[in-house]
Order: sequence, then structure tokens, then C-alpha cells
Amino acid sequence: MTNPTADLWHHYGRTRHATDRTVPDRFSWSWGQDSGPAAEVLGDITERCVGDLGAGAARHAAHLAVHHQPARIVAVDASPAQHAMAADLYGHLASRLSLVHSDVTRHLHAMPDTFDVLYSVFGAVDFAEPRALLPAAAAALRPGGRLVFSTLAHHLGGEPARTCSTPRSAPGPRTARRPPCTAGYFRSRCGPSSSTRPASPGSAPRRCPEGPDRAPQTRFW
Repeated sequence: MTNPTADLWHHYGRTRHATDRTVPDRFSWSWGQDSGPAAEVLGDITERCVGDLGAGAARHAAHLAVHHQPARIVAVDASPAQHAMAADLYGHLASRLSLVHSDVTRHLHAMPDTFDVLYSVFGAVDFAEPRALLPAAAAALRPGGRLVFSTLAHHLGGEPARTCSTPRSAPGPRTARRPPCTAGYFRSRCGPSSSTRPASPGSAPRRCPEGPDRAPQTRFW
């Protein structure tokens, strides 16, 4: 008798893994991976340090590593199966792509002031406790850094987003103070909580303040 795996993501993506080993030629934020904005939402990541939070098989990260010339992209996932799948698919990109098997929040805490851009495509932002993840992301971003993510705007049954994190059987939004919406694209910039306006292009980045006001500022698309 085979014991069931404790990794709930063990079977996710395995059919595609067996038939599609390519680096995607497009970066998509939509649930169906066939519409919506592309990698330009991240801004210019040339020679920047980028982190994929909840990277799964790291297909998005591989696309960025091959097509957008970041200095380094770190793809983090807590699932042993997903991490192993990513290593099998894209281990040959090791000079540009680092695959990290770790709890995302724990990894961010260990990497203060490291990343220029962090992103999540239906990844850790959907499944991690936001009151722990978002402060950790803010601490891991360099001054003027950016957090970008896509997430489900409603539960599968049509129930709107909730304002607190509660374990549920269906995937849903997990972002504190998030308003219900029909689109699922968000961009955040690290800065004082009194302002949500991004810095002007070319302006000097501001260092994130210390203390409780240090938080990513969210803008809705």
C-alpha cells in the first residue's frame, strides 16, 4: 500500500511537465495564462534582482531569466514536488535562475534589502498569511522596490473577497484590506503608508521607514 503524499502540490502540473519542457515565450498574469498584461508590469528588470514568490514549476521565472536579462531571479516555493519539477525543467538555467525550496515568508525574512522586484502569479500571495508575508516582502525589497501580484478577485462560487485571512477549501484572495474587484492585478511599491503614489521616473528612491508604517503600498489596476 502506498501512503498518500503530504505534499498537496505533488500532482499539480505533472501532465504539462511530461509534455512541455520549453521556456515560455510569454509572461502572463491571467488565470488561463492567455490574456492580460505581460512582463512589462514589472518594469525594467534588466540587471535587477527579482523574486518569484510561490514559483511552482518556475515557468514564469524561466521566461524572465531567458528573455529579460535580470541580474538574478530567485524562484521560491515551499512544495518539495514543485521545487523538484522546477529543477528538472530549468536546472540548466542555474547561472541566471536560482531555485529555492523554502517557505516564502521565511526566505524573505532572511533576505533583507535584497530584491528590486518581487512578484506572485497566483502564488504565495494567495496561500500565505498576508499579515506575515507582506511585511516580510517590504523588508526584503530595496528602497523603491516593487511588489506585483495577480490573485483571484472572487471565490469560485462568486463570493467576494474577504478582509481577513481565513482557511478555506476553495482558492480565494488572502490579502488584508483588499477591496472586492473584477480584475486581479496589483502593484505595490515600498514607501510610507501615508501615500500610494509611485515615485516619479528618474527620481531617487526613498528608503522604507522603520516600524509599523513600513509596508508595501498597493495600487489597483
